[in-house]
Amino acid sequence: MSVRIWDYAPEALEVSVSDLIIATADFSDDLIDDNVRDLLKELRQHLKMDVIFLSEIHDGKRMFKHVNSKPGCDLIQTGGGSRLEESFCQCVLDGRLPPLVHDAATHPAHDQLPKTPFRVGAHLSAPIVLADGSVYGTLCCFSQAADPTLTEKDLQKLQCVARVAAKRIDMRLARAREDEIAKWELQPTTDNQDKKDWADKLGRK
Repeated sequence: MSVRIWDYAPEALEVSVSDLIIATADFSDDLIDDNVRDLLKELRQHLKMDVIFLSEIHDGKRMFKHVNSKPGCDLIQTGGGSRLEESFCQCVLDGRLPPLVHDAATHPAHDQLPKTPFRVGAHLSAPIVLADGSVYGTLCCFSQAADPTLTEKDLQKLQCVARVAAKRIDMRLARAREDEIAKWELQPTTDNQDKKDWADKLGRK
């Protein structure tokens, strides 16, 4: 995988990244496998951000399924999480915060944002929407420092990877469902057999 893919226009980037991810699909059971992890690392480096993470939203909580940080920056960890209502992710999902923020600390909505144990400057966020329309979680990246150079194209690149991650997760979930269905064994129960015997008796009268 080459960092040069990030030089593509957003509309070409999604096709290239999707082809790359699908072509290198393996048989890992992880929803977020090594291919996606490598992709997130390269995107974080390309955007010059401190942290990028993929989260899952479930039962009112946001869990960090994968985190990649620049060396020496241990602000959040894979496996951690918090209540969704206390996250910037929820603020973006419900429209209180735009998906691209050059400096959250000076944004007009800052006083209404959840308090964080560290400064959040530049912030980008994109929902991960599965094929059935449900929101699996979010893909976000941020830096403690502000970054006025971020553009709409940078956001589109993050949104592109969020869509690719959604496709990858859909593939894994579909395969898990197929494996589960393959294990099912439909056998008549005693109850069903009793009903059949009763129906046969009625039919003979």
